[in-house]
Amino acid sequence: MVIPGIVVSAGKTNVKATIILVKCSNCGHEKKINLPPGFNGVGVPRSCDNSRNPGPDKQQCKLDTYRTVSEKCRYVDQQVLKLQEMPENIPTGDMPRTFLLYTARYLTDKVNPGSRIKVVGVFSVFSRGGGPQGSNQQVRSSIRQAYVRVLGLQSDVYGQGSHSGFALPTISHTDEEKILTMAKDKDIFNKVSKSIAPSIFGHPDIKRAIACLLFGGSPKKLADGMKLRGDINVLLLGDPSTAKSQFLKFVERAAPISVYTSGKGSSAAGLTASVIKDGQSGEFQLEGGAMVLADGGVVCIDEFDKMRAQDRVAIHEAMEQQTISIAKAGITTQLNSRTSVLAAANPLSGRYDDLKHAAEQIDFQSAILSRFDCIFIVKDIRDDANDKRIASHILDLHTHQNLGQQVEGEIPLDDLKKYITYAKTRVRPRLSEEAAHQLQDLYVSDRQASKDQRLNAKNTGIPITVRQLEAIIRLSEAIAKIHLAGTVEIQHVQEAHRLFRVSTLNAAKSGVGTASEAPAELQNIMRKVEEAIKRRVAIATKISYQRLQAEMLQRFDNVKAIEYVRFFNIFRHSSEWSRGMSSPTTSKGRFWSANAD
Repeated sequence: MVIPGIVVSAGKTNVKATIILVKCSNCGHEKKINLPPGFNGVGVPRSCDNSRNPGPDKQQCKLDTYRTVSEKCRYVDQQVLKLQEMPENIPTGDMPRTFLLYTARYLTDKVNPGSRIKVVGVFSVFSRGGGPQGSNQQVRSSIRQAYVRVLGLQSDVYGQGSHSGFALPTISHTDEEKILTMAKDKDIFNKVSKSIAPSIFGHPDIKRAIACLLFGGSPKKLADGMKLRGDINVLLLGDPSTAKSQFLKFVERAAPISVYTSGKGSSAAGLTASVIKDGQSGEFQLEGGAMVLADGGVVCIDEFDKMRAQDRVAIHEAMEQQTISIAKAGITTQLNSRTSVLAAANPLSGRYDDLKHAAEQIDFQSAILSRFDCIFIVKDIRDDANDKRIASHILDLHTHQNLGQQVEGEIPLDDLKKYITYAKTRVRPRLSEEAAHQLQDLYVSDRQASKDQRLNAKNTGIPITVRQLEAIIRLSEAIAKIHLAGTVEIQHVQEAHRLFRVSTLNAAKSGVGTASEAPAELQNIMRKVEEAIKRRVAIATKISYQRLQAEMLQRFDNVKAIEYVRFFNIFRHSSEWSRGMSSPTTSKGRFWSANAD
């Protein structure tokens, strides 16, 4: 039988005897016993069967006189693996099916947890032995466990740069010609991004970033052995009901290799790897987690903010070095986790508040934030025109779509999978000199802007470091890869920096005192509130803020708009206020001059 699957755990390699030699301790008679392959064994004869001495000497040989002569036995290596069906092929609600694999001789130590393999073997059974306490021998012998005795295996080395992999979609010559024709379209990047989650309205930049995540950059191995990752990590942080989880679900379907998990139901061992003890042999085995099983693909982590802090720390190494180091129960090793991470999270208070800085609402440390190439702040903006368009789009999905019909983008999902596979396995773009100089200038300007923010005492919580420069490089390579280009040009760098600016840089600057000072739906009423306050409070006069707020609430009944007017006037027109001093009595700052009254 031939079985494809993914290795989830691997035991230690030990030895098994194929031929044992037993010797009678009474008469010295030796006997060779051949052991069958697999887990089955044979019993040692209890009575001596020395045919050359059928006389009195044989009668003198009592029961159980055979002893094994270990140095004269013949041994082979053996290893036990656990094979699970592909995670992306498991139907929702079903438990993954697993098989025990028995490998021997040259087939041992060929694969690690996370390896996708195809096995050729013989379906066999063996006795588990030891039934329930008090059961008779007949019941114990009736218990059997199935396993596959491996005759040969093929490992899918797609994640190591192979041009093909049996876990990936098959690309025929017709498909290849179609893909090359699609790549000639200059607008292919927009077409691919519009094909990302076509049932979700809006969010064009998020779709472009997810397209870059699916294609990825170019991994590199330096002369000194250091490896630079090419996989792109994206974090979606924002209000509920903004389609974050739907993006994750679509990526799970679109990525050739993917694993979907929830942060609340995942532990550090479940995401990385764990060491378990085999109940039969008592040996410790290594079992891979979600990031190991998704090697060469994408890990989608929903409710990322609900994870425990110690569990999030465990994936730091996996996100940057793309390895998972294990040192437990005498097992010291490293597993590959060459995966992209797409995570969705909510702000600290559940909803994003524009009256607070980004650092006050992002419950993540800088160490984890710097490992994300793009960080999007997804806001639920209340705008009448936009709400009508969203409602029309959703109603169209519910009324005009047939039950079970899939919403297709400009590129069908099957073609998109093949396009992603072809680009990731065949194209490895490199930076041109002009693009490298452009990246250098952009990085210096971003660092200077970050320095100015620190000097202005505006802590953003999202640092701008060399990792962000590498993020722009990976985004540039991904855009070039979407065009099937072997060289990264200036236009690819400019689009990558634009994506980085509208995502991570805007997230770092979001909050009080930013360029986008107030939601669009509040700007009209804010102007009315501000004009009313100017008419109510004369220049160089003072009034209690509580009294003024009560009067404005009676007229406008909008606490949020009044708070916005207060905060934005403070930050725009009074630098002294931020130091705890009274603001100047200008025509715009006068009505905040006595907040302490």
